[in-house]
Amino acid sequence: MEKAFVVKVPGINGLGKTKGCEGSGNAVLKALKEEIYTSEEGKKIDFRKIDLEEIHLDNSDLVKSNKLIYKNAFETYETKPKTIFLGGDHSVSYNLVRGFFDYCQNQVPVKEPCLIVFDAHPDLMTPMKEPTHEEWLRALIEDGFPPENILLVGLRNSYPDELKYIKEKGIRTISLNKLLLNIEDACDVIMEFSNGKELYVSLDIDVVDPAFAPGTGYSNEVGGLTSRQMLYLIQRINKIKHLRAVDIVEINEKIDFEKFNGITVKLGAKILGELV
Repeated sequence: MEKAFVVKVPGINGLGKTKGCEGSGNAVLKALKEEIYTSEEGKKIDFRKIDLEEIHLDNSDLVKSNKLIYKNAFETYETKPKTIFLGGDHSVSYNLVRGFFDYCQNQVPVKEPCLIVFDAHPDLMTPMKEPTHEEWLRALIEDGFPPENILLVGLRNSYPDELKYIKEKGIRTISLNKLLLNIEDACDVIMEFSNGKELYVSLDIDVVDPAFAPGTGYSNEVGGLTSRQMLYLIQRINKIKHLRAVDIVEINEKIDFEKFNGITVKLGAKILGELV
């Protein structure tokens, strides 16, 4: 069996709100190694079979960091069948997904990219020159990613301008109410939406209710998914044939261990354990 490929991406650009997320990759991997023994289906997790790399970043130099993330991600898509990226805050997803989009465009024949984002927020604010964790998705769309190939799952706090942008661009969404009404139907929608496309999944841990994942920058966004629901969703997604990449972002290990006994890091490790 081929080794699972995991890349640490300790980037942060959250205007000071996400300091502490840069260490989450190491924390999640430590929890996986020491506390997670099998997947929930009983598959043994052998840490030695994880092909582990890190993109070494200097968060004081955003231009250089973004170039490094893009370059490494693009090369990864060319050589690895599936990659799990461990952030970092959500700003890292801009260059990770931009590299994914360009990889798809460069294939012969061209491959169609698909992006599914689990997040409490749409991250569609007007982007800065170096997109932060609140604007990365809009920057990506403005750089050419097809908005009709984006599905947002779990939104529960959006600015009016972001909702207007979603409508204008025809971005698909699955509301939490619809998901909770029938999680099986929601999974079927996800499977159908991604069918025939190359799939990238971006998972902001704040899509999970803070009762289950409080160690993040927005720990007051009540009304989210349970950890059980998130794990089930990722188990279903992991069965999709053309799943090429997943990023797990916005876990703030500093806050999590200081205040919450590492429960968010442990959830991140559980999610990673289902993917490897």
